[in-house]
Amino acid sequence: MSSQNLKAAAVFSNHMVLQRDKSICIWGTYKSEPTNNVITIELASNKTKTTIHEGTWSAELPPMQAGGPYIMTITDGIETITYTDIMIGEVWLAGGQSNMELKLQDSKNGKEVVASVDPALSSKIRFYNVPQQSYFSKDFYTVEEATSWELCTPETCGTWSAVAYYFEKNLATTLDVTVGIIGCNWGGTSASVWTSKEYLEKDEDSRTYLDEYEKEYSQFNSYEEYCSAVEEYDAWYAIWQKKVEDLYATDPDILWSKVQEIAGMNRWPGPIGPKAFFRPGGLYETMLSRVSPYTLRGFIYYQGEQDDCKPTIYGKMLRLLISQWRNDWKDDTLPFLLVQLPMFINQEEEDKKNWPQIREHQMITHQTIKNTGIAVIPDLGEYNNIHPLEKEEVGRRLALQAFYHVYGMEVPAYGPIYKNRIIRENSIELHFEHANDGFLVKGNSIIGFEIAGANKEYVSATATIEGNRIYVSSDEVTKPRYVRYNWTNYGPVTLYGKNGIPMSTFRTDRDA
Repeated sequence: MSSQNLKAAAVFSNHMVLQRDKSICIWGTYKSEPTNNVITIELASNKTKTTIHEGTWSAELPPMQAGGPYIMTITDGIETITYTDIMIGEVWLAGGQSNMELKLQDSKNGKEVVASVDPALSSKIRFYNVPQQSYFSKDFYTVEEATSWELCTPETCGTWSAVAYYFEKNLATTLDVTVGIIGCNWGGTSASVWTSKEYLEKDEDSRTYLDEYEKEYSQFNSYEEYCSAVEEYDAWYAIWQKKVEDLYATDPDILWSKVQEIAGMNRWPGPIGPKAFFRPGGLYETMLSRVSPYTLRGFIYYQGEQDDCKPTIYGKMLRLLISQWRNDWKDDTLPFLLVQLPMFINQEEEDKKNWPQIREHQMITHQTIKNTGIAVIPDLGEYNNIHPLEKEEVGRRLALQAFYHVYGMEVPAYGPIYKNRIIRENSIELHFEHANDGFLVKGNSIIGFEIAGANKEYVSATATIEGNRIYVSSDEVTKPRYVRYNWTNYGPVTLYGKNGIPMSTFRTDRDA
């Protein structure tokens, strides 16, 4: 039942999933001066009361075991909100940019998967998409209030995040509980977009995102001039994008340089200013904060592509973001599961070796920050496609990380991860974690190792496996000091653990 004064946050709706075994946070607003200052929330046999303070209210319900369906009522004694078909289970937030956003229907075999969804999954996995709104427009709250939790049906799940769908499907099947995902993502976004301005200002490196924004926006003489530029860009982009789509439809292998020669130079993402989705701190305000602090088990996060222009500080950005999100949810132990960037390079593009730097920062973040996991996916990338379509395996590897780190299961969640090295006379002996069973080589030989002496001038190297160790050498380097593996934006992936999960990018000269 709708109400005029009493409202709960938009993320609460029929069919929602609430987190089991944790205190459940419920909050909302009250429009006018209340006649009765007390709000009562009731779920199953649990009841709690709270008071309205300056137009807002919040409360916590006691922890509950998995189960349902239940009914929740929220009332001030005059108006009552009722939610039905509520399940208690596992809740995760899926954050990031376009590869987390990529829809199930657009992924590999996605249309077939959507059309043949198992009816048993209909109630077992559920999804809430935070509406993509880049600023607080006059319609902001109307759009937000129109959202709701969705059951998994052929009519709904096609627009869900493919990665999140496969992740929650694995969890629901293995844990035998209802799993809910809150999708909070937007393509083309930097980590700075999902972090508050206050956090970005804490460090001189992260502050550069704010400084660059202010510099760009200051080129407009007024807000009105900026808005006019946005209107002009939007009109241009609609025409330009249609030309681009037509060119690729005619010739899927056309070079990007040729596309721009015919259609015009790419001006994406447009003027930067208060309406821009890519402004630092923007989507943190208009999307992430709108669902905080909905009680969660943890976060899954697939992002980093948009920060390849500043790869050296990505680790710092990632740590800030994790700290921010955990602080907002008032729990510094919340699990944070990362997807490490896969292999990728565009046709005609120079290999700047910036993606391996981001992969390295993602791995270091996992190794140094508590309660984090990492899904390593170099083999799932595609040449000339920044949006690789194989998302089922990404979701599965994320689920393995959750089983291993969060649910205490003994599962093969990792491929080999570099541990340390011993410098021999003419070779370097490498030791690895998660490689006790040895290695699996796909292809005719191991590709991707490079070796260098004290001068750090790397050359291709030969790798030999002996049990759970790898020896790397080259006739061109008589006194080897350093090794790196797959230190490239894009290249073949040939080395895996026996569980089929590939070895992660690494280098041994990082601190040298």
